[in-house]
Amino acid sequence: MSTRYAIILAAGKGTRMKSKLYKVLHPVCGKPMVQHVVDQVSKLNINEIVTIIGHGAEKVKEQLGGQSKYALQQEQLGTAHAVMQAKEMLAGKEGVTIVVCGDTPLIKAETMEALFRHHEETNAKATILTAKLEDPTGYGRIIRNGEGFVEKIVEHKDATEDERTVKEINTGTYCFDNIALFQALQHVSNDNVQGEYYLPDVIEILKKQGETVSAYQTEDFEETLGVNDRVALAEAERIMRKRINEFHMRNGVTIIDPGHTYIGPDVEIGQDTIIYPGSVLSGKTVIGSDCQIGPNSEIRDCQVGMNTVIRQSVAHNSMIGSSVNIGPFAHIRPESNIHDEVRIGNFVEIKKSDFGKGSKASHLSYIGDAEVGSGVNIGCGSITVNYDGKNKYLTKIEDEVFIGCNSNLVAPVTIGRGAYVAAGSTITEDVPAEALSIARARQVNKENYVEKLNLKK
Repeated sequence: MSTRYAIILAAGKGTRMKSKLYKVLHPVCGKPMVQHVVDQVSKLNINEIVTIIGHGAEKVKEQLGGQSKYALQQEQLGTAHAVMQAKEMLAGKEGVTIVVCGDTPLIKAETMEALFRHHEETNAKATILTAKLEDPTGYGRIIRNGEGFVEKIVEHKDATEDERTVKEINTGTYCFDNIALFQALQHVSNDNVQGEYYLPDVIEILKKQGETVSAYQTEDFEETLGVNDRVALAEAERIMRKRINEFHMRNGVTIIDPGHTYIGPDVEIGQDTIIYPGSVLSGKTVIGSDCQIGPNSEIRDCQVGMNTVIRQSVAHNSMIGSSVNIGPFAHIRPESNIHDEVRIGNFVEIKKSDFGKGSKASHLSYIGDAEVGSGVNIGCGSITVNYDGKNKYLTKIEDEVFIGCNSNLVAPVTIGRGAYVAAGSTITEDVPAEALSIARARQVNKENYVEKLNLKK
């Protein structure tokens, strides 16, 4: 197999997006478009990836990091000019180079691999990824010769009536013999209306040199979709969401309403889990088998065990164990660790806390910066008072503790193993193990006091 290189074209500003955000950084299913492309290219045993950057260059480099090398196109003078920016890194090297646009987030590694193979099997100097369209209006047509090789690419406006009947179109993704590519680029002219250097001109140059140019037709036009505006962005989102949801359903996940379920490309879900409508699963989330998620739950960057239920709730950047029941309307904030068999009920907020096995906070509580042992019951309306206006402090609740309703635990404080805190208490000092702590004023009844207030007259 030949040495492989990849050039990702990601320098265009994307004015039609009408956005402050650089075009290729617009997300599709939660991941920037250019990241989708680089992730797929990275599956192809590529020796060197070069991303051509321009507008928003630093942000693209920040997104892709060490996955790619970078070349700067200071002026956007066309696609051939963009590829030329990789000259210092790639020119003169033997091998095959794939050129892919950074705004084609739907392209698959399998398709690009097939393009590579076809290029090598046909001994071509260039191979074009093509697709068939029933209505190819506006696209460049692929005109083949009698042997099936590419004779030329004709833009729609330049095509004859016969050529316009051709339904095979140029998708803008190519494989080139790397040495031939950079040699041909030196002969590309900008003698056109736009005054730009176009990559398809390389095909014409190679043909004039008597070189073989082949084409590989993908069966799925949708994956070649280029995103130039918000309408196309929404279409790419729809297609990718459908692709992701079908992948999970074929792997044994039940999605009740795929049209209203939003799953990111890096999410993993176990078999026999049920996802209810309105749920959003994103980031590096991993959900175990036999879970129930939703309806209307948002889970991002979480690890979730087996047999767990999360209903109408939000969980971010946390560990959630097996046989846990969360919601409805709970909020698991970042850096929380929810152990097995925990119950987090309605309107409970957990923040940066370790919540032990079998413990429960069933309703209307805030647990922040806390270590909660196993078998703990936290009564309705109880909170850990973790913040004094400047610093945050830790609350420790040891195993088998019972916290009565409407209690305030003012950190730093420790509630010893097996202790009871009476309802309505404000605890400011440590409670010993097995103790009952009552921190409230003794009840006093003033008989006939209402009559003295004259409130009923």
